Amino acid sequence: MNRATKAIALLAAIGILAGCSATPDETSTMTVKPGAILPQAELAPLVADLQQKAATTPSLDRLGEGLVAPTNRWYTGLVLGGEQSQPVFPLPLGFQLTGSGYGFGLPQVTSAPGAVTAPYRQQVSVDLGADQQQVTAYDDVSVTVSNSRGGESLGRVTIARGSPVVSYVADAASDIQLSVPVESAGDGFYVATVDDVSFGLVTSGSVEGSTVTLASGDTANWFVSPDGVDAASLAQYAAPAITGVTTAWKGSTTTLGYETESGDPTLIGVLPHQLPGLAAPTRCDLGSFATVLGELRLCSGTSLRWSVDAVEPSSSLDLGSLSQGEKDELRTQLGKDLASTENLPADTYFGGKALARLANLLELARALDDGEAQAAASKRLSTELLEWVDCTDRCFVYDPEIGGVVGQPASFGSDEFNDHHFHYGYFLYAAAVAVADDDELAAQLTPTMTLLSADLASGETNEYFPARRAFDPYSGHSWASGFAPFADGNNQESSSEAVSAWNGLALWADAIGDRGLAEQARWMLSAEADSAMAYYLDFDTSTEPFSGYDRGVVGIVWDGKLDYGTWFSTDPGAILGIQLLPMQPVADYLATDPKRILANIAEVGEGTLFPDYLLMYEALAGGEGVLDRARDLPASGIDDGNSSSYLLAWIMTHAARA
Repeated sequence: MNRATKAIALLAAIGILAGCSATPDETSTMTVKPGAILPQAELAPLVADLQQKAATTPSLDRLGEGLVAPTNRWYTGLVLGGEQSQPVFPLPLGFQLTGSGYGFGLPQVTSAPGAVTAPYRQQVSVDLGADQQQVTAYDDVSVTVSNSRGGESLGRVTIARGSPVVSYVADAASDIQLSVPVESAGDGFYVATVDDVSFGLVTSGSVEGSTVTLASGDTANWFVSPDGVDAASLAQYAAPAITGVTTAWKGSTTTLGYETESGDPTLIGVLPHQLPGLAAPTRCDLGSFATVLGELRLCSGTSLRWSVDAVEPSSSLDLGSLSQGEKDELRTQLGKDLASTENLPADTYFGGKALARLANLLELARALDDGEAQAAASKRLSTELLEWVDCTDRCFVYDPEIGGVVGQPASFGSDEFNDHHFHYGYFLYAAAVAVADDDELAAQLTPTMTLLSADLASGETNEYFPARRAFDPYSGHSWASGFAPFADGNNQESSSEAVSAWNGLALWADAIGDRGLAEQARWMLSAEADSAMAYYLDFDTSTEPFSGYDRGVVGIVWDGKLDYGTWFSTDPGAILGIQLLPMQPVADYLATDPKRILANIAEVGEGTLFPDYLLMYEALAGGEGVLDRARDLPASGIDDGNSSSYLLAWIMTHAARA
């Protein structure tokens, strides 16, 4: 049964389509408060000890005073995307600041072979008369922009991920101008139809033509109505202004609380990855919208809660089922791999991958009870990790302008906060493996690894770091671009390296006994693995918008499009391989339907990149002759983050289970 079919069956089973109401389950909240995870008091002396160095800094004119720059968010382009604010996609709407106000519209989804697109289109604009716009509040899911003129506040507009509502609260008496006239459809309720899309306006002010007159404290909330749904039936849910969204978790369950000024229910959209484990809201019969990710089902309530399959972190392969001959083969190859390990790259991406490779060799040596190899791998790994701590040729600095840790030398735009989770996840993974039997090394590495953990996963926004920098709890996955200067929103390419990041974070938290960080990391790990399958590797190709996409794999997920491609190559092997590497032991989440795995492999055709990871993926489906093909793979076919011994060990331990 594919994900979409399973979701529909579960919805019917729990009565989601019946229109009943729900009471939030209080037991779904966290057992550890976010503020207890990497608290500011713990971070302050560690940040002070780092060299302070501003990296490439975007304009911060649209960021309110005292706020840490919200890099790597779905709404980052609105704040940091360049001189002109970029469109962002709260879903189902697209939204953009205009300088004097804001605009929004419902993107139109188009599907074609290798691409699904839904670019921003402005169907309605609201002129507030502002001459300055600044983000003055944000959280994981929502963002608030304050608008002012001549230094005097006019009002605040709030948008939230998964909300079809654009909330505006006036701070002063004013007239606002609409780009389209609206017609009265009830007390304080107005409608406008643009391009056959129905938009509703609920306001406590007065409306004449295309002018809305507001007093201080009045609201003017817009919403979009699904096709075939009477906007009047939704107006009551759009009336309360959204003020923010809280994030809580327990195990692999996410709870998002959509807060309004009145505390009344609002409109909440549910995406395909949330449906199979949806618990709240239970009223989801208000229509649906097309998005690049699939159908967004419209619900009403005060919270959104769903669960996904739990994924446990792992750094070691179980070699217990291997024959003595296979173990001997691995010992021989392990010795060769250690002996051939050259100088490690100095940057945080390729250097991080090389550290994780050494960590896998060390874990293999432990599993094979090879004392000589274990000593050699342990010494080399600890030496390499300490070079980053000692800050000689390799170093971490703190950027006080943006608020985060940047490795020197930078790579792939990491000085612009691109890909930090990809890079630092490798470090945390390697460090966790290295300190397993070395308390002295743990003490030496802890300050640096704590800062890398905080850069990725502070429990809440503090003076030094934003909360969970890259992770989007609504989407279930992370965003890779630091400043997001794109008209299609933010994006993420390597879903597997994002999973690897939270695996490394969880392992490090376990290694140092940080329970709160470990629980948060497991939640992020499980969510990221689930969304990786839902949107990159295991989506239902027969449903919209994928029926026209004609591919089984997505290379890059954007907010406004899906691409069958990568940032670095058009090779089909790269497009699939970037969703697989580094194939750490945690990568068992990739083991879904064998037929789908083999179909994804077949799609590669004559692709030449990442043949080692493709073989490891194929082993999950019991591909014929995978082990022999791996043995015959030349050194040029082994990725720099992999090794022949780990490749063989992975296939030996997985092919038998397929």
